[in-house]
Amino acid sequence: MRIGELAALVGISTRAVRHYHHLGLLPEPVRLANGYRDYSLRDAVTLARIRRLAELGLSLDEIHDVLADDQGKELREVLAGLDADLARQQDMIAARRARLAALLTEPDLTPESAVSPELAAVLRDLTASGSSFAALDRKLLALMDTVATPADRDQVLDLVRPLIEPDALARSHELYARLDDLADADPADPRVAALAADLVALIPADMATAMIAHSDAGWQGWMFDEATPAQAEVFRLAVITLTERTQ
Repeated sequence: MRIGELAALVGISTRAVRHYHHLGLLPEPVRLANGYRDYSLRDAVTLARIRRLAELGLSLDEIHDVLADDQGKELREVLAGLDADLARQQDMIAARRARLAALLTEPDLTPESAVSPELAAVLRDLTASGSSFAALDRKLLALMDTVATPADRDQVLDLVRPLIEPDALARSHELYARLDDLADADPADPRVAALAADLVALIPADMATAMIAHSDAGWQGWMFDEATPAQAEVFRLAVITLTERTQ
């Protein structure tokens, strides 16, 4: 089949097909004497699986690894793998619809109503102090919960839960208040370094590891954009200290 027929069969554009060729995810098929690509049923199955895996939230590297495992398999096995991908996608859709159904029964909806009940409980405790900086943290966590896969959402909850233990929660509220006090301060204010050190002491080891591993994933940019210069400097110093500890 031609590239247009393949794209129509799978439900994507011919441009996307060429993009997957360029990324090395979809092997180049044989070409006819006239130079046109000639795609097979196996190519269509591979392309459909790329689309489904992408919709499931896998990165391009993860998709590449999955497809590499498919090499040498019989077409029936590949089709079975695609069927399993679709089943997972159905489960995700069903879970999302269940969350929507629960939301639609609430009399008063707010933008943060869409977070999972588990995270909502954590946010209630963690940001109950009324701190303006706590409100920023609440937005970031709500965003992470909204875009995360179920597995990632569970991981976020596991990382944050230690902060709502009684002793840690009291210290969290204290640090939020101190961050608020720095709203109009200069980044060179001596309180900045002291607060960064206390923040490092509060952060659980697993959260510290995750913060460093995902330091280029955008959360720091969001923090620096939303926070005042002195508040942003607190987190910059904290990340430097955490990074040095892991080396």
